[in-house]
This record gives sequence, structure tokens and C-alpha cells, in this order.
Amino acid sequence: MFRRTSMVEAWRAFLLAFLLVLDGCARWSTNSAPTVAFGKVASAYQESPYKTDITERDYKTGIVDGRVNRARPGQRLVLYAKTDGRWGQCPQSGQPFTNIESDGRWKASVHLGLQYAALLVDPTYDPPEQTESLPIVGNGVAALAVLNGEGPAPVLPSPKILKFSGYEWTTSSGPIFHAGGRNFFDPAKVCTDERGALHLRISGSPGKWAAAELKLTRSLGYGTYRFQVRDASRLEPSAVLSLITWDGVGTESNRHELDVELSRWGYPESTNADYVGQPYYVPANHVAIRVPTGLYTHSFLWEPGKVTFSTVAGSDDTTGGRVINQHVFTSGVPSPEGESVRIALYVFHQGHIPLKSENEVVIDKFEYLP
Repeated sequence: MFRRTSMVEAWRAFLLAFLLVLDGCARWSTNSAPTVAFGKVASAYQESPYKTDITERDYKTGIVDGRVNRARPGQRLVLYAKTDGRWGQCPQSGQPFTNIESDGRWKASVHLGLQYAALLVDPTYDPPEQTESLPIVGNGVAALAVLNGEGPAPVLPSPKILKFSGYEWTTSSGPIFHAGGRNFFDPAKVCTDERGALHLRISGSPGKWAAAELKLTRSLGYGTYRFQVRDASRLEPSAVLSLITWDGVGTESNRHELDVELSRWGYPESTNADYVGQPYYVPANHVAIRVPTGLYTHSFLWEPGKVTFSTVAGSDDTTGGRVINQHVFTSGVPSPEGESVRIALYVFHQGHIPLKSENEVVIDKFEYLP
């Protein structure tokens, strides 16, 4: 009996010691993880959402500071501000990284935004200059802190979800830069009719135009993308209909993006459509075409290292419709990286002829074939 009791007590002692070790390891693991926090926060960005004569170089600046705890050797800090629908880097002296002092404190200048983010990243991490969504912790990001700007901020309409051509889409909301200019996007300008066709509208008045945009909520990858568009040739010269796929990362000079753009870019006698890869200013990535009046199916077949753009008269390019234009790009073709389809109708504010009245376009169908 004595021997059995001693063995039980010894086993209990072993279990207690084991649990204490596990608890200590868990606490050490949790406490040793690096953290980043804000102290001083800059004011919230307060420009009117309808203001169009602003560029990203015009953003006002403010000061933020904070502290990093338990940073590992070589880790660095990257600051972002969210303004006009995107997170943009806040570089310091031309560099994307913010210095961390020996005591863990940091201080930096930022352009004003609705929100601010501080990312503690590994030495090899390459931070995007702009992104629609912040990265999560992992894959080179060691810690992350996000905080709203101080004070009142513009109240923007809430995005909405809708179904079109069997897919789920979400609308854009608030000011966003497109083609070098700022538009205000209103979810109310996007709807479907009783037949399921998609309607996009630009409405309002000069100085207060509201545009329309929606984005597919999933990524599709390589394959054929088709957009059946009713007569877009009637759009005003400074209205733009864009049919694109993009991953939401990067600037216009380095995006992984493919575009069909229907616009005359503010000039009445210009061609009225473009096939585009990015960067658009590289001659091999851009072809301007003319689309006659009528119903057309615009498509691109996206393959590894190759994309074939086509415009075909009628509702379907599988039934022998008349090919209006076709072009193959093999330069700078992106690979799938979480991209999504986006459809937008907006105002090109740099055009020779300003927009004068409301515009609407109808897209009968979107189709994807893997």
C-alpha cells in the first residue's frame, strides 16, 4: 500500500511539473511576440469626397508616433495611411521604412488618412507602395496596429452586395483615384433590372458627379472573360467604362492588371476603346481601337505569358459573330495573384471636353470560362 501511494504521489508531482513547464512556455511564447502600438495619432483626412482637383501629391500631412516592443534584429517599421479607398505608404526621406529607436520608440510624418497602420516587418519584406487591403500577420509581417484618425471624418455610403450573371459582387464607396483622377463612387449608382442586366450610372451635376463601380468577391485566374455591353459609343467623351481584372496592389506604373476601356478620354474625335496591360504607357501594352454603334461582346483570353483581347459584334463570340478588333499581348502579362474583376463607369476629369450630363451604360452579361 505504501509503495502504491508513493507512486501515485510521484506521478502527480510529475504531472504538476509538466503542466508548469507548458504554462511557462506558453507565457514565454506569448510575451516574446513583438508588438507595435500607436501613441500620438494624426487627424483624420477631411477633404470633401466630391473634390476632384486634388492629386495624391496634395495630401496634407501630420505626425504619428508609438512604440515597438521585442522587435527582432533587422525588423523594420512601415507606415500606411488609408485615403481615397487605398492604403498608401508614408515614406520617410524617400525611403519606405521608419526608424525604430534603441528604446523601441518611433515617430514619423504621414499623409492624412481616415485610418493609419504601422507594420513591423522582416528585413526581406517588400512593402507595396499602395494596396486596397493590408496584409495580415505572417509571411514577413511580424506585428500590425491599425487606428482611426483623430476627429471627424467624412461619412461615406455603405457598400452593398448584389448578384449579377450568377456571381456575387460588392460596390465601391467614396472617393477613389482612377486614370490619374479622383471620382466619388456611390453604391446607389449600381443596380440590376428585372432581366438581370447590370446598370451603371454617372449622375449628379458638374462638380458633384457620382460614379459607379463594382468588384467580384472572388478570384478567377486564367481563362476567358466576356462582357456583353450595349451601345457604349453614346457615352460622352469624358465618360469611361472600364472592364478589368486587378489584384488591388500597386500603382498605375506597376499593377498586375488587364483592361478593356471604353472612352474617348475627353476628345470627341478620338478612338473610343483601348486594350491595355500595365504599365499603360509602354507601347507594347496598349492598343487604341474604334468600336461602332451597337451591341458588342468585349473579352480577353488570359493565359500564361499571353492575353488575347477581342471585340465581337453581337451577344456572343462563340457563334461566329463579326470580329471588330483583336490583339494579342505577350509583354508584361501578369500571373494570377488574387485578382478580381472590376466594372466601373466614371468621369475622366482631365479631358478636353468636361462631362455635361448624366450617363448610363447597360451590361447584359458577364461570363467566365476557365
